[in-house]
Formats: sequence, C-alpha cells, structure tokens
Amino acid sequence: MVAADLDVTVDLARSLLREQHPDLADRALELVANGWDNVVLRLGDDLALRLPRRELGAQLLRNEHRVLPLLAPRLPVSVPDPVRVGAPSAALGYPWPWGVVRWADGVAAATVPAARRTPWAEHLARVFVALHRPAPADAPVNDFRGVPVAARDEGFAERVALLPERVRARARAVWAEALAAPVFDGDPVWLHGDPHPANLVADGDRLSAVIDFGDVTSGDPASDLGTVWLTFDAEGRERFRAVVDAEARDGRGWDAGMWDRAKGWAVLYTAICFAYPDTHPVMVGVGEHAVEQLLG
Repeated sequence: MVAADLDVTVDLARSLLREQHPDLADRALELVANGWDNVVLRLGDDLALRLPRRELGAQLLRNEHRVLPLLAPRLPVSVPDPVRVGAPSAALGYPWPWGVVRWADGVAAATVPAARRTPWAEHLARVFVALHRPAPADAPVNDFRGVPVAARDEGFAERVALLPERVRARARAVWAEALAAPVFDGDPVWLHGDPHPANLVADGDRLSAVIDFGDVTSGDPASDLGTVWLTFDAEGRERFRAVVDAEARDGRGWDAGMWDRAKGWAVLYTAICFAYPDTHPVMVGVGEHAVEQLLG
C-alpha cells in the first residue's frame, strides 16, 4: 500500500466532528478500514466517516461529493452519497474535504463465495442499467476507465506478466478480441469506474450497497461490465447478462462489441488484482476467481 500523506486517527476524526458537526461528536467512533485512499470509521449505528489519507484520495472524494447527490436518487441500491460534508481544517492540520455517509450493513462481496453472490446478480445488473445513462460533458475525467480498449494496450502489455504463466497466452487472445471489437460510438454514459467485488457490499443473500465511486467518470459501459467475470460464476453471469441484454432488446442500444470489450476489460482488471499481494490479499483472491472464469 502506498504511504499515507497524513495519519488519520480516531482522535483526529473526533476532533473534526467537534469542530464542524458537534451534534455527531459524542457518538461511538470505530476505525473499520484503512484503505488505499481513505480511512473509514463507523459513527454510531447508522453512519460512517470517510476521510482521505492522501491527496489523490481527496480528489476522488471530491468527485463523489459532486456526483453522487445527482446519481443516488435513480440508483436502486445504497451508495455513499454524503449526508454531511466536512471541510479542511487549518486548526487541526487536516487539509482535505471529508464526508459523513450512511452505514451499509454487510461485508465486502469479495470475501463471500461466488455462489453466494448469484442471488443478487440481477440486482447488480439493474444498478448498472440505471447508472449507464448519458453523462454531461463536465463529468469527471478518468484516463484509465471508460476509454477505448486500445488506449489501455500499453498498460495491458505491462501487466499481463502478473497473471499465472499458464493463462497468459489465453489472456493475450482475449485482449486481442477486445481490440478487434467495434469501438463504442454511443453517447458517453455515467460509469462507476471501479466496480470490483471489494467495492460491493453483500448482506446475506442480498446486495446491500455499491461503494467507492472515486473513479466515477463517463464513457464506454463495457469498462464497468467487465466486473461480471470478477464477481460471479457462470450462473451469476448468465443472470446478470440477461438483464443487461434485455435493455438492448427494448431499444437501449447496446452495441454488438460490448461484451467482447467487457471481457477485455475483465482480463486487464484480473491482472491488476495480482499487483499487490502483500497489502491486498483479498484482491488476489478476486483475481484467482477471475482467472478460472475467464481463462481457465
């Protein structure tokens, strides 16, 4: 994991609450996640704090704060749209915006066996159908998501060596098929940007929340749909795809090359899952599952 630009502690979080949202400052406060970009603390029973731990994370949180209030009302799932917004504090030496969001019960879907995710495959598909609507020209820019597959060719070439050697030839073939697929030529649509199963919250047999919209952007929906190979087994993918494909039959206009491009994105994401085995072992598990689903 990259080093934090600033150590975010429970004491710092409580001081920020006392300074800016004193009515929440006496609630129980528990550190629950120290992630790549943000620290998450549970606040009482129904709320959570998200505080950036580095400058890049702060920009991603700014994206969420700008976009999620617009998207959340139309999405059929809980998302971390801010209940309260916190400001930088010169007095406390904290330089970035932060937020209070609703707490989502459950666990990261990446920690749940794939077969346990199948019951909510259609639900996640409906989330994407609702999300993937035309985005305005001022949507956040992301050079790594939603772009043409060819724009990630160099990145794929660098990362394919992260995959098990036995599947690299097959991975290159899948990537070649994605490159050969028709380029997306529709209106850019809203994208989550990073919808792997560690950013999905499962509560029993239901999808409780979709989190971490920091990479939110616009572009080709195939970029998001690649998650089906990381998240589901064959039955789950079939259920998911049936919902998405029904939109095409109803005039939504998904293009013919979408699933080939999505599979290419999936193989790129799978390679990335193996990049940080010491600090992100859960993602290695996601990658191992995806290898078998995509390339086994």
